[in-house]
Amino acid sequence: MNNIRKIDRVAHTSGDVLSVQLAKLREAFPEVFVEGRVDFDRLRTALGESASSGPGRFSFTWAGKSESIALLQTPSRSTLAPSESDKAGKTAATGNFFIEGDNLEVLKLLFKPYFGKVKMIYIDPPYNTGQDFIYPDNYADPLDTYLQLTGQADRSGNLLTSNPETSGRYHSAWLSMLYPRLFLARQLLREDGLMCVSIDDHEVHHLRMVMNEIFGEENYYATIAWQKKDTPAADAKGISTTHEYILLYQRSEEFARNLLPRTDEQLANYKNPDNDPRGPWTRTTLIRKEVRESRLFPVTNPKGRDRTPPPGTSWRVPPETFARYGAENRLWWGLDGDGDLPFLKRFLSEVQDGVVPISWWDYEFAGSNRNAKMEIRGIFDGDAPFETPKPVRMVRRLLDIATRPDDGDIVLDFFAGSCTTAQAVAELNHEDGGNRQFIMVQLPEPIDGAGKYPTIAAIGHERIKRVLADLRKRPRANAKGALDLGVRTFQLTAPNIREWDPNTSPEPDAYAQTLMQFEDPLITGWQAERVLWEVALREGYSLRTAFEKKVLSNGNSVYLVSDSETEQRMIVCLDEKILDDFSRAQELEASDILVCRDVALTDTAAANLSLQCRLKTI
Repeated sequence: MNNIRKIDRVAHTSGDVLSVQLAKLREAFPEVFVEGRVDFDRLRTALGESASSGPGRFSFTWAGKSESIALLQTPSRSTLAPSESDKAGKTAATGNFFIEGDNLEVLKLLFKPYFGKVKMIYIDPPYNTGQDFIYPDNYADPLDTYLQLTGQADRSGNLLTSNPETSGRYHSAWLSMLYPRLFLARQLLREDGLMCVSIDDHEVHHLRMVMNEIFGEENYYATIAWQKKDTPAADAKGISTTHEYILLYQRSEEFARNLLPRTDEQLANYKNPDNDPRGPWTRTTLIRKEVRESRLFPVTNPKGRDRTPPPGTSWRVPPETFARYGAENRLWWGLDGDGDLPFLKRFLSEVQDGVVPISWWDYEFAGSNRNAKMEIRGIFDGDAPFETPKPVRMVRRLLDIATRPDDGDIVLDFFAGSCTTAQAVAELNHEDGGNRQFIMVQLPEPIDGAGKYPTIAAIGHERIKRVLADLRKRPRANAKGALDLGVRTFQLTAPNIREWDPNTSPEPDAYAQTLMQFEDPLITGWQAERVLWEVALREGYSLRTAFEKKVLSNGNSVYLVSDSETEQRMIVCLDEKILDDFSRAQELEASDILVCRDVALTDTAAANLSLQCRLKTI
């Protein structure tokens, strides 16, 4: 029996962020761990002068920060379940997903399967104006609160509260809400990934400090000022605010931005008045607005006139460069060749394939709030069920900068709202033949006086369906490869695998009864597809996981679980008993993972199967 492998258990909670961080620290500084815990004196010694301590150092803190970090480090016991139209037996052909649920819980569930795999994250969180709904800072049990909100449990409270400035923790509550979500978001980004956050003047300064702490100041990339209004507000007190911000942070220096495609207006600047065989060109000045004595020489135009720089200026290039430009026919003196000053011809065929992005995005370039409302009205037949959408064009610009068509880039938005980001991804793929994928996460925030769409999540989901249906009807300009116009929907829900409660009554009879229940931790009324998804997520399988049911010759049923995203495979048997000849009916290899219920195994079956494969139990 000494050859029996250790039988592991499937985790009953999501990936543990703290364990991952400690593992990184242990790898870098194994000497600072004593009996499994960090010895901070040893850590300070190991870091030497790099360590900083004492009241004189710079820090950013707020009331509730330590609680928000503790919440971040608490694994989620929730799970995701497919909607009624997305049963587990269906083939997961699409890479696009909509998830209804509290985004902190969802981010924890995505932590293990999507760690380091997301190319771009864009979020438009609540702006903390005192009127927006935000998430509360009381996180005693976020899953129970969410289940109460969505009617999946007895309701005793409301998850959403307004955050008036009179609360006394106006900024703190907002920062406590955002901090753990941003921390988890960073873990999901690829090393060459980009985080984009929309924000206004109320919290941009605080957001910058939080993101500096989470991402590192060295990974601040840019602040984009976006013109959200194309006209001033006539009733504004003081100065009418017409802009917002988008903060960009890279995951690491591996991020490389793309050039933006040239607009028709920019392309119109390239012409060919002299029929140059090199094609269209635009002219640039050769004058520098400062005097350099070495650059004050005469240049002769084609008509034989010597020309010198105007007073207070000088040439940009030395005489030998001018001579080369002339020999290569790169100097433009006008159609008659008798201009007063030369210009340099820059050919479209020789410049980069796009333009360098700038930090000012006006409404013509990136759309405005008015454009965004017109877009959503067009989708919903003249209705505007969502008050504050972002324009598709703005998100498209971010996608142009951060993603590529052929890399299967995953784009995540966990404050999805009306799902502008999903529309931007789908339309860009339709236009350039790309294979980008989206994951949208939205809380089912109730809408006051709602009619057809009772929650914001319902609006977002409906928008995705309508946009994808419309794109299926449109002709494609770039038809390379198959276009993914599908979407799968999931809902955050309670687990089917019961977790041991550390607060179980120590009274002998009650304790014994609880132990008996844990002989099989599956809850009463469990559903196979929900258990399968719970196991898959715990084991790090992505949302593209597919399940194939198979009835074995010995009478047992198994599910063949495969993930096209990670190429992982495992076998799950949820029967009450592993019958005789299971290993003959189901071929097993040493590398195969077999998951079954602990109560289904006899000692003999456990011993035999643990020698043939990697056995795990629920």
